[in-house]
Amino acid sequence: MGFTYFVIFAEMRTGSNFLEASLNSFDDLHCYGEAYNPNFMGHHNRSELFGMDLAQRETAPLALIEKMKAQTDGLPGFRFFNDHDPRVMAQALADPDCAKIILTRNPLDSYVSLKIAAKTGQWKLADAKQRREAKITFELSEFLTQLEEKRRFQRRLLKGMQTNGQTGFYIAYEDIGDVDVLNGLAAFLGSTHQIATAAKSTKKQNPSDLSEKVSNYAEMVSSLGSIDHFNLNDTPNFEPRRGPGVPGFYTGVEAPLLFVPIGSGPKEEVLDWLAALDDAQADELPTGLTQKDLRQWKKAHPGHRSFTMLRHPLARAHHAFCTRVLPKADDNFQDLRRVLCKKYGVGVPLNGDLLDYSVADHAAAFTQFLKFLKSNLAGQTSLRVDAVWATQSAQLESAAQVVLPDMVIREEDAQAQLSAFTKQLGLKSPNLKPAPADTPYQLAQIYSGQLEKLCFQTYRKDYINFGFTDWSKA
Repeated sequence: MGFTYFVIFAEMRTGSNFLEASLNSFDDLHCYGEAYNPNFMGHHNRSELFGMDLAQRETAPLALIEKMKAQTDGLPGFRFFNDHDPRVMAQALADPDCAKIILTRNPLDSYVSLKIAAKTGQWKLADAKQRREAKITFELSEFLTQLEEKRRFQRRLLKGMQTNGQTGFYIAYEDIGDVDVLNGLAAFLGSTHQIATAAKSTKKQNPSDLSEKVSNYAEMVSSLGSIDHFNLNDTPNFEPRRGPGVPGFYTGVEAPLLFVPIGSGPKEEVLDWLAALDDAQADELPTGLTQKDLRQWKKAHPGHRSFTMLRHPLARAHHAFCTRVLPKADDNFQDLRRVLCKKYGVGVPLNGDLLDYSVADHAAAFTQFLKFLKSNLAGQTSLRVDAVWATQSAQLESAAQVVLPDMVIREEDAQAQLSAFTKQLGLKSPNLKPAPADTPYQLAQIYSGQLEKLCFQTYRKDYINFGFTDWSKA
């Protein structure tokens, strides 16, 4: 018996629209776009698919696949990115009736293409006459973060197929216009048809060389010298299964100290403290490291020390809420914020106007956010677990693959513990500035036993692992 549906596992700017259009050229294959995009169903601005809306898909995500199979004359499928519903990914990887197509592209080309699309607002091109051009600025830390996310996604795919004794059809961006490859893919899926030409409804948006698309091209080439970019298209087999987040680590300018930040934990004040050890500024601290860079730094700094800093789970969740969920003028959480409001009842004003946003509104919205986090961390929502609210335990476990911090410091004891820590290295500890207060309201203004109880249920692992007590008693 053949496959009953297929999934194209891809990332943004890998040519998935082009591949979808080509597969739809086969009479017995039907791809329904990003069926599990958190913000729409199938394609942009569409909120219904096969009689299911976003709320119904959230409640019963796998039912959508069954409706696809029942209502499609041929083999149905959809595109799936790393920020789509993790419940669906788990099911698809375990299901031998699901055909897995893994679409990859050189990560650097994908990064540049994504930056250009974000700058021009053009995400798909049907007519070359309408093409918008733009030059972008390469940022190493941003690229390394995206690269690690892509590798982590590929490792999850690889492990999922390995543990379930399955294989997939790998196709590179450069091959999605190759008719022979497309016909081979169709045969893999069980199609009885062949095509003579690839789809023409989608055009390559940025055909020029990288040197013409990147304003700081020479700097980019120099920055990438430490990365083994010759194998970036290969599926990694020997890297840790979960990324340790090395690009987000910081070292002292001269001091042999390594800081491992935790999402929504103390950071800016710690960076100022770390820089002050060498009479420097925070923006001078080395960061954006690769694992190779980290190994070399360790060798060059014998006797080095590493540390991280914990924040009480309730204070950390509140900080994440204030800095990510509450509207900002310009950030990367706009889509997520919209989903939290519409699907999970997190009542924050989407228009960015906080003038009429009261303390009572804040308490109610934060309570709903904690309820969302409880479900999200349990794998019961369509949104992935973001680093800004993932458990501190999980983030330290991940970082421990490359560095196990010598000291895990609590925020409330930070000055004393940092002073003792640096004294071991013969350094004098500068004063640690207090963390800036959360706005528009502080946790003390809305604290209640109900919030503490809900937070404990959400972050039980952190409370137990690190011995946290009630925030009000800390």
